[in-house]
Amino acid sequence: MPSAPSRPSREEILAAKLRENLKRRKVQARALAADLAPDGSALPKGESNG
Repeated sequence: MPSAPSRPSREEILAAKLRENLKRRKVQARALAADLAPDGSALPKGESNG
């Protein structure tokens, strides 16, 4: 039975770094949205003149 490698592969390392980066970017985007919309809404509501 082949043993599992003791260290992660290059692809696994890159995938983990991408996940960390995505998580960090989401936190930054939420913080920016909160600064732009202090009433709690993430996106501004546009006026509709139908």
